[in-house]
Amino acid sequence: MREHIENKMYHIEILPPKQETENLQEELKLFAEKYNKVLNGGYCACITDNAMGYLAFQGTEIIEHLKLPVFTNQVMIHLNTFHTKADLHNILDSCKSLGIKYLLVVSGDGSERLPKLQPADVNAKGITRSVTAVELLKYIESEYPNDFCLGVAFNPYEPAEHEYEKLDRKLKAGAKFIVTQPIIQKNDVVDKLIDYCSIPVFIEAWMSKKISLLSQAVGYEIPENEQFDPIETLKMLHKIYSRCGAYLSILGFKTQYALIKDIW
Repeated sequence: MREHIENKMYHIEILPPKQETENLQEELKLFAEKYNKVLNGGYCACITDNAMGYLAFQGTEIIEHLKLPVFTNQVMIHLNTFHTKADLHNILDSCKSLGIKYLLVVSGDGSERLPKLQPADVNAKGITRSVTAVELLKYIESEYPNDFCLGVAFNPYEPAEHEYEKLDRKLKAGAKFIVTQPIIQKNDVVDKLIDYCSIPVFIEAWMSKKISLLSQAVGYEIPENEQFDPIETLKMLHKIYSRCGAYLSILGFKTQYALIKDIW
């Protein structure tokens, strides 16, 4: 992951089609176009896992179905705790078979339509609460030793003491890189994070002009700003966090993709 920063390789988020979509073939075609565009641009394609709790097709099954190429250094799969144990292993086995080594392990957003891993599923003894990213990290490390490079999320909008305590447990469980929640300006909690640990940190940049969607994504109210310019904000974040990588969410492929090659 450190070479991604050294080589200025953007991590670009791609959302798979939702399972309830009425235009699946068109959505699959659009996914393939975005995916290939990211890989051909020398960037890393980051495929979400039921983002915002919406039931969607799994990244690995789309890659396999469409016979898309996999460059080991350019694909990342998100993996959350809302799966059955069988589905979890299917995803992990597919990643291993396809040559995908980067996984972003997160607790995830729940839904009544999604199953939830239970402590016994991941050999989490003595735990009565829901399975979190920490337990999932430990399980993947024990069941698939040395097969994956595991990353975790960091939320600067949560109380800092609580978030750093979770981070310590994630680091102990085997986290090798960090992706922050989206920020749109200098953030004191993120400033501390960069010096707090030795693993690579990727700053998530919000590329949509719709701040209301950002509020939904992070779970906290962020005031609307009609002057918000994602491209200019990305330039600013590069200057402030020059030691970090960049993860781009909600990137406009028609309006923004061509612009990012000259920014970093």
